[in-house]
Amino acid sequence: MRVMVFAMATENGEKGLEPTPEMLEAWEAMDKFTEELVNAGVMVAGAGLKPTAEGKRIVCDGPRRTVIDGPFAEGREIVAGFSIWEVKDMDEAVAWAKRSPNVMAGASVMEIRPFYEAADLADFVTPEELATPREGERGRLGVA
Repeated sequence: MRVMVFAMATENGEKGLEPTPEMLEAWEAMDKFTEELVNAGVMVAGAGLKPTAEGKRIVCDGPRRTVIDGPFAEGREIVAGFSIWEVKDMDEAVAWAKRSPNVMAGASVMEIRPFYEAADLADFVTPEELATPREGERGRLGVA
């Protein structure tokens, strides 16, 4: 099963503050943890995201599109980074997540969400549609 692990932003992370020595130490621990995930065959991909001050939001309302410049409010609802893991089940994903170092000063939140897999879409999409990739895609709807 594939899951996406979201690291949620913190107020300090959104401010783009210079890292403290403790944070640098935590990042070193995160590098080691990521290496464990890779060596265990769990880590598929991952990246950190710059603060929302450097981002844009596109609001879609019918045919209209409105562009909103960052920064965005509600830091606890903002994704600061992500990882894609290949795990046996949600219990394994939670076990790995509980081992993750906290690289933020203070409390932080991670969210784990499973991807839709082919079996989840069987009532809506044929196996042939799922298996036929469009240019630049793994398969229709990006499922494995």
